Amino acid sequence: MFIDTHCHMTDPKLADSEQILKKTREMGVEQIITSGFDIASSKDAICFANAHRGVFASVGIYPCEVDKVEKNYIKQLEGLAIESKVVAIGEIGLENREGCPSLEKQIDVLLNQLELAHRLKLPVIFHCREAIGKMLEVLKANKNLLEFGGTFHCFTESKEVAAEILKLGLHLSLGGVSTFKNAQKVQEAVKIIPLEKMLLETDSPYLAPQPFRGQLNTPANIPYIAENIARIKGVSVEEVAKATTQNAQKLFKI
Repeated sequence: MFIDTHCHMTDPKLADSEQILKKTREMGVEQIITSGFDIASSKDAICFANAHRGVFASVGIYPCEVDKVEKNYIKQLEGLAIESKVVAIGEIGLENREGCPSLEKQIDVLLNQLELAHRLKLPVIFHCREAIGKMLEVLKANKNLLEFGGTFHCFTESKEVAAEILKLGLHLSLGGVSTFKNAQKVQEAVKIIPLEKMLLETDSPYLAPQPFRGQLNTPANIPYIAENIARIKGVSVEEVAKATTQNAQKLFKI
């Protein structure tokens, strides 16, 4: 059994969701977490989860969406986060790229959501792009808010960064990028990440693993990611499946 801990099943690219879920289950992926990135998509994620067995949701404000939030966004998020199928706050974090809001504004929204997650005793799903130094600085200064755990989704950083994240007690979630031939940095990180701190994800519909790179990604591709991790770590696919499934079930209480 596998669990896809991060995907976007309400993305229009995955409109044929019933067939996708059927294929996903045939591939041994029994549970998935579909993620929101703003209030509207978080509501959609909850609706999708409520309509399908084995599907759960996370709710949050993505860093590039923080300029669009209403003043009562935390109250809105809290109303969503108490829904029974919501298992995490996310994806939330920092992104230091052109066109994104200032890091100062992103950090403010990130901290507000971290406080909400802590208050509700929920784990956090982190997004970080081109801002890992600042992200680690913020999390180290607010480690008390990480009491209920979390994961860096779509981890693509170095083994040194992985080590710093592990010191915070967080998990690392590996997706299709870890299978790319030119992804030596993250593959070196995989070697030092203990199986008990590892999760699997697709970030579907994006970042399909080899041998489907460049194609539409779905949760059914999780086994290909697991096979590559097993090869890198010199263990069986069954060991990867068992460990990552147990990790996800414990962290997200599913």
